[in-house]
Amino acid sequence: MTNLTGFISALVPAAILFLLFLSGVRIVNEYQNGVVFRLGRFVGLKRAGFRWLIPFVERMVIIDLRTVARDVPPQDVITRDNVSVKVSAVVYFRVIHADKAVLQVEDFLYATSQLAQTTLRAILGQVELDQLLTERDRVNREIQRVLDSHTDPWGIKVSNVEVKHIDLPAEMQRAIARQAEAERERRAKIIAAEGEHQAAEKLAMAAEVISRNPATLQLRYLQTLVEITTGGNHTILPIPLDLLRMVGMQRPTTADRAEHPGDGYGAEEEGPPVGGLT
Repeated sequence: MTNLTGFISALVPAAILFLLFLSGVRIVNEYQNGVVFRLGRFVGLKRAGFRWLIPFVERMVIIDLRTVARDVPPQDVITRDNVSVKVSAVVYFRVIHADKAVLQVEDFLYATSQLAQTTLRAILGQVELDQLLTERDRVNREIQRVLDSHTDPWGIKVSNVEVKHIDLPAEMQRAIARQAEAERERRAKIIAAEGEHQAAEKLAMAAEVISRNPATLQLRYLQTLVEITTGGNHTILPIPLDLLRMVGMQRPTTADRAEHPGDGYGAEEEGPPVGGLT
């Protein structure tokens, strides 16, 4: 009985010491850092692995070092050209210095989220709507730079900011659609004019080639007759080109009509067609 009593009296202190030991055991994961306080004073960081704290004397705050993605709620923004839009974004950041994230700010997640909202409104208020729509990468980089400079004292690194949605008023959407339609019409007219210019140049070159060899005009005349006949049933009355030239040479000129106004010369009549269709 005495031995049992002595065993129990020795086991109780050992159990208390073991429980105290277990109460001080901490496991820090690879993606975490522990900020240790001893009697309320910061004494250092605990890295990943098995860690033991002095029970009731030391306390450890675990900080996650992984990248955090936070949505920025839609913000009412007035751009520099006085257009009211709703803009939402997403912020990517991570804790670089766990001790600063605990000692310099009360809640670094909440503080970073609020700072992202104010920075978004401030930066977008300095750009025009066209820049916001077409130069989104530059706007994202500017927001990221300003936000990162403000969160650096907290030990936080903002890696990226993305403007993910821009809600435009209905009247502004219609105005942008009309502008895009007018731009497309302008491009179509320019393309058509360039085509006409190129076609005119080619026709001038063809006329120059034909003028050097009269037989070319005769071949072109026969080819045109063939193209006409393929379109349906037509009766063609071919007229020799030499006859047309002779008739053209015998027609009175403008000077003759001016010198002899009473000779019966009326308005200049059109010559006989190259080929007639009936």
